[in-house]
Amino acid sequence: MKCKTKREMQNAEQITMKNGRPASQGTCPVCSTKMFKIGKAT
Repeated sequence: MKCKTKREMQNAEQITMKNGRPASQGTCPVCSTKMFKIGKAT
């Protein structure tokens, strides 16, 4: 079950989507579901 709360990603890694835009992918530290954020990480 997703907790649906905004949190810091755990094990975040920079990826590039099919259209060439940067994104971040990681897991939620509480519920362990996948998290995805479009845009360059700061």
